[in-house]
Amino acid sequence: MRVVIQRVSQASCTVSGTVTGKIEAGLLVLLGIEDADTADDLEWLAQKIVNMRIFGDENGLMNKALADVNGDILLISQFTLFAQTKKGNRPSFIRAARPDKAIPMYEQMKTQLQSLLNKPVATGIFGADMKIALVNDGPVTITIDSKVKE
Repeated sequence: MRVVIQRVSQASCTVSGTVTGKIEAGLLVLLGIEDADTADDLEWLAQKIVNMRIFGDENGLMNKALADVNGDILLISQFTLFAQTKKGNRPSFIRAARPDKAIPMYEQMKTQLQSLLNKPVATGIFGADMKIALVNDGPVTITIDSKVKE
């Protein structure tokens, strides 16, 4: 699994003119799932997302996690995070999991994040043409790959 995490002061997802998810301060999480991903990858990554200390403390240092600032999550499926671009100019997405694997894992990630935060997680619609609006706070943008844990 791969994620791009953006610390935001607000973010929303719109599909066909309807807002499907909206948050104020928190994290926009773009989630890519590949065929090789397991429940262990999911659990490790969910813990990492929730406990990542990227919010400012009283001294302006990134020392606080999402729960410390009562932040929210907007979780968006993003198969393009597994784009392979070495050959030619058209990306290949062969490593991205097919919907029959990716949808259940996306739903499990949502459930896991909600459990860890003890609050709902806003989402987009898997596979839809989503329009994401955000105000990146910082800017702070971090990428994490569950296969690279060192």
